[in-house]
Amino acid sequence: MNSISETNFQFPNQTAFYKGKVRDVYSFEKHLVMVATDRISAFDVILPRAIPFKGQVLNQIAAYFLNATSDIVPNWLEEVPDPNVTIGVKCVPFPVEMVVRGYLAGHAWREYSAGKRSVCGVSLPDGLKENDKLPEPIITPTTKAHEGHDEDISREEILKQGLVSADDYEHLERYTLALYHRGAEMAAAQGLILVDTKYEFGKKEGVIYLIDEIHTPDSSRYFYKDVYAENQAANLPQKQLSKEFVREWLIQNGFQGKEGQTIPTMDDDRIQLISDRYIELYEKVTGIKFQKSKTENPVARIEAAILKASEKF
Repeated sequence: MNSISETNFQFPNQTAFYKGKVRDVYSFEKHLVMVATDRISAFDVILPRAIPFKGQVLNQIAAYFLNATSDIVPNWLEEVPDPNVTIGVKCVPFPVEMVVRGYLAGHAWREYSAGKRSVCGVSLPDGLKENDKLPEPIITPTTKAHEGHDEDISREEILKQGLVSADDYEHLERYTLALYHRGAEMAAAQGLILVDTKYEFGKKEGVIYLIDEIHTPDSSRYFYKDVYAENQAANLPQKQLSKEFVREWLIQNGFQGKEGQTIPTMDDDRIQLISDRYIELYEKVTGIKFQKSKTENPVARIEAAILKASEKF
């Protein structure tokens, strides 16, 4: 299978190019073209091998949820001209990511189990165990790092540093909780629990927009609803759909993104397993059968789609 490791196009009227961990972003005067590649990252490190169809899964889930939440907050989406491509409004991004958690899992659990009772300035009660539902969803922002690790930051520190104005931050908090509640409702309808997720926002002409991806396996964690209570009562791991299973495999093989650690090699069977899990998540989250895109020459296909769409810019 031809996975999409990277693109490197040069289009007429293109003003800039940025390579993120997963996405290749092409800038035009008023538009952004975002290509979801098949690269996969964990612990803020891009892993050596790409995952077939992962980019398509991310791109199409994001478009699905952007369309389903446009009544809550304006978003950047204008067109999806290819299974791996989204074109939208060019905004000035806020320099923070809004992470929202309904359950004590992942990074928050690792902090809590290390003895911390405050995450990003939000106090947590004693007596919680991994994957417990929190009394109410909490927002635990991070700074946005172009390279290396995103860093936890509190609401107070964001305002103190002037990263976001007080008025804008109130809007970001309100949008974040509303989006999370909508995502949780949609997940529940599919037999899933939206455990935690993150949102990014930008601004254009005084209007706040939801940007980038939402409710994808790269930005979110899902549990299976039908076995959640039973597994919690028995202190068993939760069955989940997210990228966490990739992180867990890396940890088991001695890698957490720390200096001096070597990324373990993923064989073909491991790559296929990850690809299958991403497709499973797409179908489970959306309730839609996944249609694999043509893979004979995916980079040329993507370039042609963008070139045609950019004629309208």
